[in-house]
Amino acid sequence: MTIPLMLEKWSGQINVVTIGATKEEGGSRSHAIKIGGEQALPYLFQEGAVPYKPQIAFEVWDIAPSEWPQELVKAYGNALNDPFAWAEKCIKEYKAKILCVRLQGSHPDFGNRTSDQEAKIIEQLLKKVDVPLIILGCGDDAKDNQVLPACCETAKGERCLVGSAVQDNYKTIVASVLADGHNIIAESPIDINIAKQLNILISDMGLPLERIVINPTIGALGYGLEYAYSIMERARLAALAGDKTVASPFICLVGQEAWRAKEAKVSSEQGIIWEAITATALLQAGADLLVMRHPKAIEKVNKYIDDLFRG
Repeated sequence: MTIPLMLEKWSGQINVVTIGATKEEGGSRSHAIKIGGEQALPYLFQEGAVPYKPQIAFEVWDIAPSEWPQELVKAYGNALNDPFAWAEKCIKEYKAKILCVRLQGSHPDFGNRTSDQEAKIIEQLLKKVDVPLIILGCGDDAKDNQVLPACCETAKGERCLVGSAVQDNYKTIVASVLADGHNIIAESPIDINIAKQLNILISDMGLPLERIVINPTIGALGYGLEYAYSIMERARLAALAGDKTVASPFICLVGQEAWRAKEAKVSSEQGIIWEAITATALLQAGADLLVMRHPKAIEKVNKYIDDLFRG
């Protein structure tokens, strides 16, 4: 007797967000990247469409990271001292399809660069590389409210993904993203209710839900990963059941969290594995866009993604 496969059918769908604009679309990128669009839980292809593969962005800073472990520093060498050389290395040597530029140098404790200085870096980077960009602020709300609008204006028409908007600081960034044609990262502290509320607040300002990507804030393997997984899973279940306020793709800052773990610093190989396992677990939770650091970890996760879609 053959037992039929029980399939779940969902009424909702994750929004599709496009990052990057080609010349035909008014930008200068060589290609655009689409994320989201799922009509089923992660990789249950028989239950619904999963139209786009998750993407991995290489993380690039505007200054040389002072606290990165040697295992990471060795992967990029002297390129870490020059954001343009760093970006070009990611693309030419490691075949990056999208970059995540963190403007850490604007932080009051790490150089306190002005909005004009950071906007100039974005302007030059857009000329030197042609892949889509994610632009992250330094995490200081007051400084991000100065720097990110300037960078949005400089990158107008390039349809970047800009972040992060948080519950207590979103209006200035949303207004800039809306004016200059970008997408936004809505960051919430591992809380589905705050994630939902922030999406509502942002959409109330006129930015369509289809231009929002949720950063649920994650923990690395051994450091809260299971809790982050459960929050992402709950949000994805709600979205597929028809709740459009949480039907945004997920971005996860994997490298940032994984390389904080003391276990990741024991050896180069263990750090790579720590980052890769954190990433693959989050993919199963529904992550659409991963920001990672070590090229070998990225290589492993890209292979994992290809294997999933190969069936």
